[in-house]
Amino acid sequence: MTSRGAAIRYARALFDVAQKELDVQQAGAEIASFAALFAGHEGLSRMLSNPAIPAPRKRAVIEQLLARLGTVSPVVTKLLLMLADRDRLALIPEIASAYETRLMDHAQIVRAELTTAVEMPADRVAALQEGLATATGRQVQLATKVDPGIIGGAVARIGSTVYDGSVTTQLQKVKERLVNAAAE
Repeated sequence: MTSRGAAIRYARALFDVAQKELDVQQAGAEIASFAALFAGHEGLSRMLSNPAIPAPRKRAVIEQLLARLGTVSPVVTKLLLMLADRDRLALIPEIASAYETRLMDHAQIVRAELTTAVEMPADRVAALQEGLATATGRQVQLATKVDPGIIGGAVARIGSTVYDGSVTTQLQKVKERLVNAAAE
């Protein structure tokens, strides 16, 4: 099994247990803070993902971290200790990411990316966000970016779905039609 697949399974299990015993938001915040801790301390991350270091030693490090933090819920504590015992601590960043995705899915929120050729006014972005929410039937978290290479128009990406209204794509379609018409 790939590490991503394992991370998704751990995240799903954490979410299911957190729904019954804890606040799902709190569990997400706690696992995300551990992922940030590992990302912020390269030495710690390297040590915990090093297969040469025995699992009991890694568990001891996690126990010390948990003792210093003191405010971590029993559900997340149990997950972290289990990951240490199984020598799977390197999965924590992926578990945090998968958990966040699961949390957003549970809350009926979808991420979208909007690319435009020039910066758009806030009211236009809000109107597009509302249109995407209507199209998807979910609440939309919209991230915008500017790419002058699309010449004009906009490209919206929601997961694997792309709504491409860029001038570049329209010009490419016209070119293809002209080439096909000339070939006939």
